Amino acid sequence: MNSHPRRTSTQVAVVGAGPAGLMLSHLLSLSGIDSIVIDLRERADIEATIRAGILEQGTVDLMTGTGLGDRLLAEGQRHEGIAIRSRGESRRVDFPALTGRAVHLYPQHEVLKDLIAARLAAGGDVLFGVSDVSVHDVTTDTPAVRFTEADGTRVELTCAVIAGCDGSQGVTRTAIPAHARTDYFHAYPHGWFGILTEAPPSSEELVYAHSDRGFALISSRTPTVQRMYFQCDPAEDAAAWSDERVWAELRARVNGNGFELEEGPILQRGVIPMRSYVLDPMRHGRLFLAGDAAHTVPPTGAKGLNLAVADIAVLCQALERFFHQGSADLLESYGRTASDRVWRAQHFSWWMTSMLHTDTDADAFGRRRQLGEIDQVTESVAGSTFLAEAYTGWPIAHTNPDSVVSEAITVSANRAP
Repeated sequence: MNSHPRRTSTQVAVVGAGPAGLMLSHLLSLSGIDSIVIDLRERADIEATIRAGILEQGTVDLMTGTGLGDRLLAEGQRHEGIAIRSRGESRRVDFPALTGRAVHLYPQHEVLKDLIAARLAAGGDVLFGVSDVSVHDVTTDTPAVRFTEADGTRVELTCAVIAGCDGSQGVTRTAIPAHARTDYFHAYPHGWFGILTEAPPSSEELVYAHSDRGFALISSRTPTVQRMYFQCDPAEDAAAWSDERVWAELRARVNGNGFELEEGPILQRGVIPMRSYVLDPMRHGRLFLAGDAAHTVPPTGAKGLNLAVADIAVLCQALERFFHQGSADLLESYGRTASDRVWRAQHFSWWMTSMLHTDTDADAFGRRRQLGEIDQVTESVAGSTFLAEAYTGWPIAHTNPDSVVSEAITVSANRAP
């Protein structure tokens, strides 16, 4: 094998072909900015990544406004509210009535399929199955990414900017030295026991249930496959639970007053730990982090993918200003602008979690206070509006009026729902 690496260059080297990295490459391409995306995983593995798929209004607007909306609008489900169940009764939060906005149920792996197809159709450079990835010289004007291609060829990719979109276990996060960063971390005492089941939907919209036995969430994937969760100990062994025990637990937390779960064979099960993390700052020199590389949230508020897209919308606008106008002002402020939304999302995710999950250490006062909070939110226009605004997503930051991001949001705003 040749010991000398193949040298190549691009304007933006994108490490990670998840929602953040692929969306950034897609937006940059529309603006005439070159990028190369690399990922350790093969394409098939990326497209098989099954995760939650609640898309905020801003995410939907950005996708549809940049040519990614055909399957989303045809196959995704527009949800105009959620139900919150407490003491066996459901109360609906009506998103359009409160905010004029909605969300779409469209699984993350479908988003990834759309992004990959769009990049490859446009001739985008996406390299799957690479290894030995490292980043270098990020505090200079000529940073580089080194990696080995799937065929064994060593590559040194020089660029003007590196976008770190490789998730919480990637190499870009650790490229920011300890003395130049602050790590904020919170571990929740809860886990989520999640199942995929072959059954018809139990509800047309998501159901968030509070009970004395703990929280449960009833969601959907397709008309025939449903996703359900219930609060558990993070150390719980999912394999030790029989199907009947799982269903008995879900029934005890959700059923009542005419509401009954639709049940079927359990296709998949597992326990998800719940944690929050934020890295500050989200940049170091010419390295800019986005998505899970910079922050993670518990799944209660459905913010993970949406935060990644919001980061990318801000970063894209900054890169357009940098490459088209020669100004680094928006790159300098990228972390501050993006982190404003990140911390809002952290608060909302923490608030939803604390309101709906049962604290095993809570006394009688704490449990009764929690019910009072649920009543305050679901019976008050102000409380319901706060939830609806956060759940459907805050407006994407507009920092560059000449950006493809601004154009896409404008196009989508003029489209009938």
